[in-house]
Amino acid sequence: MSWSTQMRRLELGAACAAVVFLSACGGGRAHAVPPPTLPRPVAQALAARTDAVSTALAAGDSCGAAALARRLQKDMIAAINSGRVATALQEPLSGAVNDLAGRVVCVPPPITPNKEDGHGKYKGHDKHNEGD
Repeated sequence: MSWSTQMRRLELGAACAAVVFLSACGGGRAHAVPPPTLPRPVAQALAARTDAVSTALAAGDSCGAAALARRLQKDMIAAINSGRVATALQEPLSGAVNDLAGRVVCVPPPITPNKEDGHGKYKGHDKHNEGD
């Protein structure tokens, strides 16, 4: 290892140690800023909406789940716009909700013909034979 490479490593190590030391010290009065959190009512409401989407999907109701996911998006936007979501959480929250809403696609169940509705194969069969 060359002398210049060793010096760069030492300088880098010293710089990292200084950053760690300064961030740990920060003066006697500085307090660590706690990470941002969502207010409990907002978190509970959004979690309940997310659970409802999951429940609808598990039940095979993709159209209901898609509608619930759109409602979740609206609630999330309202929470952000009203200032109830910390700035640091807005992007991750909106990204997660938008990703969920984008994945949930309404796929209506296939329509199966109902023979009792008069459109079956044998509709009116007896009427054609009445005159024989």
